[in-house]
Amino acid sequence: MRNEATVLHADLDAFYASVEQRDAPELRGRPVIVGGGVVLAASYEAKARGVRTAMGGRQAREVCPDAVVVPPRMDAYVEASRAVFGIFRDTTPLVEGLSIDEAFLEVGGLRRLVGSPELIAARLRERVRTEVGLPISVGVARTKFLAKVASAVSKPDGLLVVDPDGEEDFLLPLPVERLWGVGPVTAEELHRLGIRTVGQLAELEASSAERLLGRAAGAHLHALARLRDPRPVVTTARRGSIGSQRALGSRPRSMTELDVMLIQIVDRLARRLRDRGRGCRTVVLRLRFGDFSRATRSRSLRLPTDRTAVLLAAARGLLVAARSEIESRGITLIGLSFAQLARGEEVPEELPIDWGDGARIDTVFDAVRDRFGADALARATHLGRDPGWSAPQLPEHE
Repeated sequence: MRNEATVLHADLDAFYASVEQRDAPELRGRPVIVGGGVVLAASYEAKARGVRTAMGGRQAREVCPDAVVVPPRMDAYVEASRAVFGIFRDTTPLVEGLSIDEAFLEVGGLRRLVGSPELIAARLRERVRTEVGLPISVGVARTKFLAKVASAVSKPDGLLVVDPDGEEDFLLPLPVERLWGVGPVTAEELHRLGIRTVGQLAELEASSAERLLGRAAGAHLHALARLRDPRPVVTTARRGSIGSQRALGSRPRSMTELDVMLIQIVDRLARRLRDRGRGCRTVVLRLRFGDFSRATRSRSLRLPTDRTAVLLAAARGLLVAARSEIESRGITLIGLSFAQLARGEEVPEELPIDWGDGARIDTVFDAVRDRFGADALARATHLGRDPGWSAPQLPEHE
């Protein structure tokens, strides 16, 4: 077990909104909402007024009528993310990306060359601010879990180091919602049992936590509450999947709306496959229902492919199969992943190649979008839609 605080959790603050404020000086200091129909991101000025991610656009404008609402610009966010991750990897080779705007960094081997973890974190924050123009919060701790909690507590635009000797004093008084894996449903159950702080959960025996919360969840959360998290920072040369997801808010969604969103996600992910010379063997649909429970559905293809039409057909089949659950329980998030990725040479040629199989359409669309931008061409089903539909919310980082 590590005895020194050498793990950094770096998390960009209100990422999408911060990019908008960076690029439009007139938005700085003002409440900014990214996304129209659903709030994809909110500046801290908007959050202070009660605006939250995944809130419906109408509700957000009611609680913050003077907010500036801007459409998402996914290309700008991806470009900013790449610049920030470049700084991460320039800081240490041990970088584990969690999403487009956050990562773990292990800096334990850099003390003699660069300085203490706290000094490294401070320099990283300064570089992101100076070179990319964005605020970032960093937590430094002995474990990944504690580093992530520390960065959240330090927000916005902060740096917090949790000394190994002060871990209990830092963690135990915090609300149980700070534990990695405690969502609204689990928090409500813990509150019903009279458990509101991490310390109260830590006081339980492990067997009691497992009985109350289920074996896997109870064991995991109890271990975190007892400061046990042996997971190292893991970096891989090549991801085995790519994906995106969209928060939908709480209002009912028709299957037609969900189909349009699915088309958008498939279009973007299929293009990313082709850009990287990859093919996909397994399509995975991820759903979060109105009661905050989650479901995952997958379909494996006979051969790996990068063709949009084939991948869309598989994704649509999974969505249709989940229709009864969606209609009875509601839906608040839809996501899609392409897993079991294959290299380009493993993707077989599809013959005969004609307009019916979509190969030429994919090639033409990619070329036009490369030259004139991602929004240069759009499907007819997207015309007239809310601007917030133009991009999935949280693409996984590669």
